[in-house]
Amino acid sequence: MTLLHRAFAFGLAALAAMSSPGHAADAPTPPLTLSAQGSFFVGGRDVSSDTLSTLPAYAASGTVTVDQIYVRYQVPVSPTRVPLVLIHGCCLTGKTWETTPDGRMGWDEYFVRKGFPTYVIDQSWRGRSAGNPSAINAVKAGKAGAETLPAVFSAGREAAWAIFRFGPEYPKVFPGMQFPLEAQGEFWKQMVPDWSAALPVPNPTVTALSELAKRLKNAVLISHSQSGIYPFQTAALDRTGLRALVAIEPAACPDPAKDDLAPYKDLPILVLFGDYVDQSSRWAPRLKLCRAFVAAANAAGGKAELILLPEIGIHGNSHMLMQDKNSFEIADWLAGWLDKRVPVKE
Repeated sequence: MTLLHRAFAFGLAALAAMSSPGHAADAPTPPLTLSAQGSFFVGGRDVSSDTLSTLPAYAASGTVTVDQIYVRYQVPVSPTRVPLVLIHGCCLTGKTWETTPDGRMGWDEYFVRKGFPTYVIDQSWRGRSAGNPSAINAVKAGKAGAETLPAVFSAGREAAWAIFRFGPEYPKVFPGMQFPLEAQGEFWKQMVPDWSAALPVPNPTVTALSELAKRLKNAVLISHSQSGIYPFQTAALDRTGLRALVAIEPAACPDPAKDDLAPYKDLPILVLFGDYVDQSSRWAPRLKLCRAFVAAANAAGGKAELILLPEIGIHGNSHMLMQDKNSFEIADWLAGWLDKRVPVKE
């Protein structure tokens, strides 16, 4: 092969790489320099069972560890900002915060580049955080009735389309939609079965988040969707190690008519919603509840804020705003909010 042929082949390979889902054809970014990266687990309990398996090659009896959360971390050299714990929502994993469906940098890396140590979790019984198959195997082995099966569900793309507010219904699209619909197939691949309805209250993720905050000593919990209530539940459990709470499009906020608001006094809190919320029968009531919570929390001495992105001039955002095409703009705004409300302790 001549030098010219080699150069031509290399050029084709580079173009193919940039057009693949895992690569964006953006301007080159500087190398990512870290002082540390790795992973660990938080929480967990041992469970003994005689229905761990129905396969002859694997013993049915034994002990497994469940209820832990998986944590992947990246720490920049000489961090200049507070540690962020990124918590995914329903039917998803920590992939939510990683490379976007169309191949752009995710918030996990973007915030590291801005000086924030980032900790991305997989909720209990999701992704790399192990679940317990005993209840399913017990039914299969005839040791328990079908009514004892745990509630596990998956969100089909047709229903998820409206839940994630890509449009009012599948396959209609909201005007000005910022989600990269051309890479929709990559997003659907992120969806996993969800066990949250089968877990105790508080969800084991909450107690693990409390333990993680104590370990970090200076954490901001950033939740999304189904996990939106978890930072509030964590603060109600123990404020130790918590600097602020950020709930992005939370499925629920604390109910001021029922819940104690004392745990949120003097704690910076941000509730953030994207666009088209008032056009969604699912999300409009949740926005209303969160507005009521913010007002009540502030009346009780809180430091809570609720922001709708269209009201600050940022438009077209779906429920997955951390993956939308303007995700960096939102991240920059959020970084500014954190700098003002949660300055680095000297």
